Amino acid sequence: MEIMVSRRKFLKYLIGGLAALVTGSVLSKLLSTQDVSEGTEKPTEKSQEVMTTYQSQATSTTIQTTSTMGTTVTSKVLSVKVGDIIKLPPPDIKSGMLVEESIARRRSIREYLRKPLNLKMVSQLLWAAQGITEPRLKFRAAPSAGATYPLEVYVASKEGGIEELPAGIYKYDPYTHSIKVVKLGDFSVRLYEAALKQRWVLEAPINIVITAVYERTTRIYGERGIRYVHMEVGHVGENIYLQAIALGLGTVAIGAFFDDKVWEILGNPPNEHPLYIMPVGYRVRK
Repeated sequence: MEIMVSRRKFLKYLIGGLAALVTGSVLSKLLSTQDVSEGTEKPTEKSQEVMTTYQSQATSTTIQTTSTMGTTVTSKVLSVKVGDIIKLPPPDIKSGMLVEESIARRRSIREYLRKPLNLKMVSQLLWAAQGITEPRLKFRAAPSAGATYPLEVYVASKEGGIEELPAGIYKYDPYTHSIKVVKLGDFSVRLYEAALKQRWVLEAPINIVITAVYERTTRIYGERGIRYVHMEVGHVGENIYLQAIALGLGTVAIGAFFDDKVWEILGNPPNEHPLYIMPVGYRVRK
């Protein structure tokens, strides 16, 4: 294990960090106006119709689901197709729970009720993971070395996992606070098998999957940037933990899975490497 770095390497990292900070504002403006994130796309005129559709609920399918309490709930599911972009509800920046309480109550939860999440909850979780918290400079909810932001976030929803959406794989775009339909269908069994058959992956209504594009950070910090990426995904994971607690939900961070199988489930995104699977659901009270 590396205990210390040489003076020359230290100066290299320091200079790289200062350069990243000086150019951070320029990079943020570029990132907000063009696609430089290997897969993060801005809404087109065609997808704008879908974003408006969510707000008006104009095109949807009515379905009925039965909760664990035996109550039948009627909800509307949006009619979407692969490539569509869905605008998420705006996140809340205030709640009834103090951060100290969230920290005190944080636990790894592996048992969930058979109850769907709603899109507002999904919006809040994604914002806590990678949402924009500083509109001008485009800084995000979790710290990133040199504001390089190497992480991408996906939601894998099972059938009935999200009240307003069909089962599928969705990719989060923090710049527009929206999700893009990557795949349609229930991939919960495949994800469960890829995660060494950990049943909480199968039973959770949704799984948040986080990947990394290492080059965004290593191009500035060199090999040490790999360490910074791993630190960053830990920051994001804790944000999701605390936000889940504040929403009355539970989650657990999973690192045991076959990388290639998870990558295939996500649609083989170029240059992305899966780092975390985080099943999320209503926790079972004992």
